[in-house]
Amino acid sequence: MRCLVVADLHYSLPQFDWVVNEADRFDLVILAGDHLDLSSLVEGWAQTVVVRKYMELLRSKTHVLICSGNHDLDSRDASGEKVAKWISECRHARVSSDGESFEIENTLISVCAWWDGPLMRDRIEAQLAADAKRRTGPWIWVHHAPPDHSPVSWTGSRDSGDAVLGAWIAKYRPDIVLSGHVHQSPFVKGGSWVDRIGSTFVFNTGCHSGAPPAHIMFDTQSREAVWMSSAGIQSFRFDEPFALPLPHLQRPPEWVMS
Repeated sequence: MRCLVVADLHYSLPQFDWVVNEADRFDLVILAGDHLDLSSLVEGWAQTVVVRKYMELLRSKTHVLICSGNHDLDSRDASGEKVAKWISECRHARVSSDGESFEIENTLISVCAWWDGPLMRDRIEAQLAADAKRRTGPWIWVHHAPPDHSPVSWTGSRDSGDAVLGAWIAKYRPDIVLSGHVHQSPFVKGGSWVDRIGSTFVFNTGCHSGAPPAHIMFDTQSREAVWMSSAGIQSFRFDEPFALPLPHLQRPPEWVMS
């Protein structure tokens, strides 16, 4: 299984165009939150219309997983907590979104919403607790914010991770957590696009302007993850000893180029 992971596209249409153009090379395309841009001159409702059109293009090529981020909240639920209603409206046989779990090739993937308050936080934990009982193989979470106290949540001056997520990782021990949110982490001293917490690999794509966006590709057959961005190329193998910092590569691995 080959996966493409992006996050924090923030209504950058050239970056969305790039994802659509690359999508048919992958079994899954994962968009880990913050698809909209609160600072844009384009109204939020209009941004959602455009991004939903991109979801239609993507689902015509592959299966899509999309979770909400803090920029994506457009409504309030019955309890008054903010939610991304428009993301739930993207659901389709080939689009899995907030609160859903999807299984492919014996790998279970939990798509987590952005939590604005205790009720959504509790719903996410209930989702993870239920998925922990049904998992039979590898388990991946898609969660916009990265865990705290990790290089993937380091801004260069402070930690901006989610403490609750760190506790969930310790409790349920997924194999992989895919995130974004902290744009700077892969680009600053002391930061990284990947870390290992216990037996769990945690990722943050990072964010920069221009296409292609910062992105992660991983392949379950080659057991390798590759990060590509304006800062260069790095990779590691899941079945080899892990240590930071990772070296930069001159070119991507062959499976990426094929």
